[in-house]
Amino acid sequence: MVRYAEPGAVEWVESGGGPLIAIPETVLPFWAGADGEETASDYDRACEVGGPAGLLPVGDTTALVLGDEPAATATAYLPGHTAFVRWHPAGAEDAPPAGVPEALRTADWQPELCWRVPGPVLLFDAARPGGAGTGTGRVRVPLGPGTYAVRAARVQPGPETWLGLVHLRRLTD
Repeated sequence: MVRYAEPGAVEWVESGGGPLIAIPETVLPFWAGADGEETASDYDRACEVGGPAGLLPVGDTTALVLGDEPAATATAYLPGHTAFVRWHPAGAEDAPPAGVPEALRTADWQPELCWRVPGPVLLFDAARPGGAGTGTGRVRVPLGPGTYAVRAARVQPGPETWLGLVHLRRLTD
């Protein structure tokens, strides 16, 4: 489900406990989610990605998996920070905590990954098939084609709230 803080503000994608995935639009039909006749579904493959962020082959490119948390969360892409922000507890109706800029500056980042994308991606629950259409439960992230450094961290701004951060930095091709 997509949540809106205020019209035109932040769009949230919720997960019922599994990973979210950011898939380039060009390969959406190749993502079967939890469906499929394979022994291991695409969703199973996404669940096997260790850590808060990882890459997974889809078609002739790769998708970014936002994982590492078996709990309900809400995730948004904040274009002003070029970052995905996963906020727990899920269901919060407001914009992310005001501490996001400070969290991005002071986080203890994990080693970077390099993610090459052909253009815009869609963020949604990895259990859903990519060809399931548009609408609720998906957020379009207008990335330009190129290579991005991806780094992830987890911060705890309050006693019962944590943020999962996945920051993107465009690299020169």
